Amino acid sequence: MSLIDLKVPNIGEFKDVEVIEVLVSEGQSIKKNDPLITIESDKSSVEIPSIEEGKVINVIVKVGDKISEGSKILEIEVSKSSDAVKSNETIKNQEQSLSEIDVKIEDTPSQVVPSQNVSTIRSNNNLLALASPKVRKFARELGVNINSLYGSERQGRVTEADIKNYISNKQNAPVDYQEEKLPKKINLEYSHSEFGEVETKDMPRVKKLASTYLMNSWSNIPHVTNHDEIDITELENFRNSLTDIYTGEKKKITPLAFIIKALVASLKKFPSFNSSIDEIEDGKMTLKKYYHIGIAVDTPHGLMVPKIRDANNKNISVISKDLKQVSELCRNLKIDKKELFGGSMTITSLGGIGGSFFTPIINYPEVAILGVGKSQKKQIFMNNKFVTRTMLPISLSYDHRIIDGAEAARFNNDLKDNLGKNFAYKLAV
Repeated sequence: MSLIDLKVPNIGEFKDVEVIEVLVSEGQSIKKNDPLITIESDKSSVEIPSIEEGKVINVIVKVGDKISEGSKILEIEVSKSSDAVKSNETIKNQEQSLSEIDVKIEDTPSQVVPSQNVSTIRSNNNLLALASPKVRKFARELGVNINSLYGSERQGRVTEADIKNYISNKQNAPVDYQEEKLPKKINLEYSHSEFGEVETKDMPRVKKLASTYLMNSWSNIPHVTNHDEIDITELENFRNSLTDIYTGEKKKITPLAFIIKALVASLKKFPSFNSSIDEIEDGKMTLKKYYHIGIAVDTPHGLMVPKIRDANNKNISVISKDLKQVSELCRNLKIDKKELFGGSMTITSLGGIGGSFFTPIINYPEVAILGVGKSQKKQIFMNNKFVTRTMLPISLSYDHRIIDGAEAARFNNDLKDNLGKNFAYKLAV
């Protein structure tokens, strides 16, 4: 083993520049091209990489120091078997490469690679990417390893546009839910047990699986929620008057069946709500021609969302039976996994429990979800007098990338009409 000094190479016209970051510490093992320090002048900043591989023995510089070419940065311990002493030609090439980092991009660049090929990944990440100090700082602020990119300018020089394109492509990549992990948790300064008796147990498997989807939806979809109330007085009177034509017994039809039929009618009128953003091809959306309505089912194991398939072709009685059947399958964990996917839009109802307005999370990859609260009798001013009406609170969350506020308000208005007295009889068909 032997000790060698790592010094500041030729960095152009930089002189007496300030060290703003020290990126290594004593005892740390470093490899070639690992960043050691970041320096900053009045106009730009740049990272100084290592030209050797070894163990850091002594860090000479600290934040705030002024350095120039030849200033000692640190001492490292390298093995004698490694090529510790570079030939003059190799050092010259390394310094030339570092110098190119700080050279301002010429106003007349040569041929530019087409936009669809920019920001491709380098096959060898150990190669030092060409980029200006400003671009390197931009990449560092966004957490992008610039040495993994091959830019669109001459000799693969990376620009800010290349970094933005790389981030955009990465965000729009299809999500692999099998490998997707939750964000890192914040370490608590004090454990819960320091304040009293606690119990630790495993999360229910259904909730653990659902958490990945929920985090993905909440992190990647810009949610907006519109709240409104629907007058369902006539609908409730009609629903409570339904009887079996053969037995004369009163039919027990859940209000949710009517809401599903009303929702399908609105989806036909507003097709953008029955769509998904195409994550493979940028700028595209998939418009669905089917009407499979998701229903959030509360089970002892956690929330599950099976689909009522082809709800547009079913009457109220059939939908009501389907709701009971899929709910029972979910509670007994006998639902086919495929039945939890391929939906048009989801309804999550708290009507049987209580509550009014809330902000439901969109069931990815859908673009909207309808939250339904518990209906209440209220005094409403109608025809110049106050009358008692049955009002249903709704909360419509939507993906603002596809749906704007005005369209969401019109959707709510249409849904209100569909559940009003003029449509109650039609929905039963």
